[in-house]
Amino acid sequence: MIANMMSTRVHSPGAVRSLLGGPVLVVAVLGLAGLATPTARADAVDDKFLAALKSHGVTVQSPQAAIVAGHEVCDELDLGRQKPDVAAEVMQNSNLDSYKAGYFVGVSIAAFCPRNAG
Repeated sequence: MIANMMSTRVHSPGAVRSLLGGPVLVVAVLGLAGLATPTARADAVDDKFLAALKSHGVTVQSPQAAIVAGHEVCDELDLGRQKPDVAAEVMQNSNLDSYKAGYFVGVSIAAFCPRNAG
């Protein structure tokens, strides 16, 4: 599920669910909550992801939080959730309209998990 991410990214989606006991993600993307992430230099993929969000009016307070949220979208899809369901959850847990929530999911897939395209 997608909600407020309050810890560093855990590589195993199952571990995320068990550690947090439920939802994880997008409120942090929109700057509505703080996020403790390791400081890391963004790479070219991260830069393109952030530029794509900005070009479509999806503003973020924390680039690191947006990157983590993009990876969480992929984690949810890897768990078998459908793209429309993930986009609906992004929309419910943010101030994004349906177009921007869908765009966020799409650009997350393109940047971080092209295996989920199609």
